[in-house]
Amino acid sequence: MENTKKQREQKKMNALNINEEGITIHGKAGFEGMRKAGKLGAQTLDMITPHVQPGVTTDELDKLCFDFITKNGAIPAPLNYGGEGDRPPFPKSICTSINNVVCHGIPCDKKLMNGDVLNIDVTVIVDGWHGDTSRMFFVGNKPSVMAKRLVTTTYDCMMAGIEQVKPGGSLRDVGRAIQDMAEKARFGVVREFCGHGLGQVFHAAPSVLHYDDPYTTTIFEPGMFFTIEPMINVGTWKTKMLNDKWTAVTKDKKLSAQFEHSLAVTEDGFEIFTLSPKGWTKPPYD
Repeated sequence: MENTKKQREQKKMNALNINEEGITIHGKAGFEGMRKAGKLGAQTLDMITPHVQPGVTTDELDKLCFDFITKNGAIPAPLNYGGEGDRPPFPKSICTSINNVVCHGIPCDKKLMNGDVLNIDVTVIVDGWHGDTSRMFFVGNKPSVMAKRLVTTTYDCMMAGIEQVKPGGSLRDVGRAIQDMAEKARFGVVREFCGHGLGQVFHAAPSVLHYDDPYTTTIFEPGMFFTIEPMINVGTWKTKMLNDKWTAVTKDKKLSAQFEHSLAVTEDGFEIFTLSPKGWTKPPYD
């Protein structure tokens, strides 16, 4: 009798509901899984922070992250991800996007230089759950005034979007809050890339646009999991893709920045899964 009761409870915990929009509504087990995955994702960024120095290559940062993730019993989700059509699988374990690279920069033997701004984007798979997060870094001690203003604004945009998340709220409110803040600072909000649902899959519904879109009608329900990850540019919001089919850069070659958290809609608001255990939010990280 007791075993049957436990089995029913376990089944209830693992139950997944799909709403009319095709968005997965997760239960208790999902929250527990995402807390573990999100924590390891954040710990990976905490670990790599002191290694972001002039003269270090992004390949070296990739290797350090790969070793840390796998030694913790997890899988780096980007490694060999994709490969549809003429787009090759992503060849590395993290994304490293420098200066005018908007997203999906591929680690290589290029050395970081004093004054660079860098985004490191990691996604770890822990027991089948995805923890997806990214942060900005200043390389060395000479970030430009514009770089500091862009990075601070981008972090504030992400948090302004997150603050809109609550049951009964609208996904459109997230995009509106981000766009309003970015454009008040006279920055552009990237349209071609967006946040996404996640959980036991890397990318799922809903698409989380970071600008005000009147066709976005999704209403938040407890148990929805997704990322908010605005990409904010100093100049135009427009981007172009490089020949590697992954690296997106600003069309006008001006700086871009991005922050990302994985989060859930709760009964009374939101829960961020990828907060830094060290309490780090935006650079400089002390």
